[in-house]
Amino acid sequence: MSLPACPQCRSEFTYEDAENYLCPECAHEWPRTAPVEADEARRVVRDAVGKVLQDGDTVTLVKDLKVKGSSSVVKVGTKVKNIRLVDGDHDIDCRIDGIGAMGLKSEFVKKM
Repeated sequence: MSLPACPQCRSEFTYEDAENYLCPECAHEWPRTAPVEADEARRVVRDAVGKVLQDGDTVTLVKDLKVKGSSSVVKVGTKVKNIRLVDGDHDIDCRIDGIGAMGLKSEFVKKM
């Protein structure tokens, strides 16, 4: 089993100590498994003007949207409460009064 080189000085003479790797040449110490930061693990969803969206936010539509499979149209300015962020081609799951459950793309909404 080969140990990783030191990320600071690139020395190959690293060794393990408890839960860390150590470099004897520059005294750099780093964890064996690099923790994933919460910001990197979580996807950031932004609205049409760049504000960060979160679950439970209230948004308004910035464009008329046709409802797929229906002749209905959701008009610009329609208020959507309590959104839920999801992964996929549509970023937002929500319920719109008079229409029902719907998936929206974040580029067509503005946070209130």
